[in-house]
Amino acid sequence: MLAKNTDEVIQYLDNIIAEAIAERSRRGFFAALYRQVTLKVKIGIKHGFFDDAARMEEFTTQFANRYFHALDDYQQNIKSTRSWQLTFDVLQKPELIILQHLLLAINSHINLDLGIVAAELCPGDKVHSLRDDFIKINAILNDLLEPTEMVLGQMSPLIEILDRFGGRKDEIIFNFSIRKARQSAWNHAKILAYQIPDVQQDIITIIDSKVAFLGRAIANPNRTFDRVVELIKKSENDDVVSIINALNTIVK
Repeated sequence: MLAKNTDEVIQYLDNIIAEAIAERSRRGFFAALYRQVTLKVKIGIKHGFFDDAARMEEFTTQFANRYFHALDDYQQNIKSTRSWQLTFDVLQKPELIILQHLLLAINSHINLDLGIVAAELCPGDKVHSLRDDFIKINAILNDLLEPTEMVLGQMSPLIEILDRFGGRKDEIIFNFSIRKARQSAWNHAKILAYQIPDVQQDIITIIDSKVAFLGRAIANPNRTFDRVVELIKKSENDDVVSIINALNTIVK
């Protein structure tokens, strides 16, 4: 199930969301949020927001295909990357809060997949020509931040207490920064773009191990913060379908 363009990306995400709703599966959380981001990027492509619209169309499609491929492999019991394996495994853990599920998938997709796709699409010196459009995605994500927080606040009323722990540098779940993750992905892209395939794969394996480590920290905070997560969980809406639908209506 690999998309050929952004229209197919949205169609495939719709299919994942529909299946998740039918099965009441938490995998629909990230798929719904990802659909919102893709819709905004598609609008940007259409209205000339990016320097190279055709390249961004291809980039967005290839990036989504990394997620589709990982999900397909997992559902067919084919060995996937350690990062995505962890992300999909913990979907069965009801004690995780909505934010943890979202961050786990975001961690895998940005910290692992994003740099790989950038290097594949623009190998060698070409990678530098991608920089401006790569950074422009940050503006789109910033536009989505407030409405996403509003939806999370509705579904998870006590999520705001995480702000009290925002200064704790040892707790990844409370300090995860998409902007920092994207900067890390760009650094990975600049390294991978200049490597031969065998070396690229060795580097990707190392990156995957690091990203999986971050994923475990998100999924398993220490005892003190575990109590905070437990408190937030008790206040959350536990209707998986309602959560998916709410996340899927951020972009009007």
